Amino acid sequence: MRKRRQTTRNEPTIALINIVFLMLIFFMVAGTLSQPLDRDLRLVRTSDLEGRAPPDTLVVHPDGRLAYRGETVASAQAFYAARPEDEREVVRVVPDEALPAVTLVNLARDLRALGASRVVIVTQRGLE
Repeated sequence: MRKRRQTTRNEPTIALINIVFLMLIFFMVAGTLSQPLDRDLRLVRTSDLEGRAPPDTLVVHPDGRLAYRGETVASAQAFYAARPEDEREVVRVVPDEALPAVTLVNLARDLRALGASRVVIVTQRGLE
């Protein structure tokens, strides 16, 4: 009778631990790269959002206050007039979650009437 050789199976736990560790490092770095726009601003949630960061946006607070680059703006006309000519075609708006939809629609209509060919509303991606 021959003695049966015992074979041991190597489990790939080390490789799995390495992958999980690399993913952890990636998410830690990715989560700390972008600074919040405004501490008291809560973004509208959607599930379909083109994934790019808003460079220069018009922030609209729940009470209708407008802010651009941290400074209060008197009106949509003042905001649009202060923008350089080459940045007037596409306007990005970051509305607060509690902003009434009527106010947002009126603001977009005003910006389009001033000459913006596209008004992009920046929201937070829905995770549900």
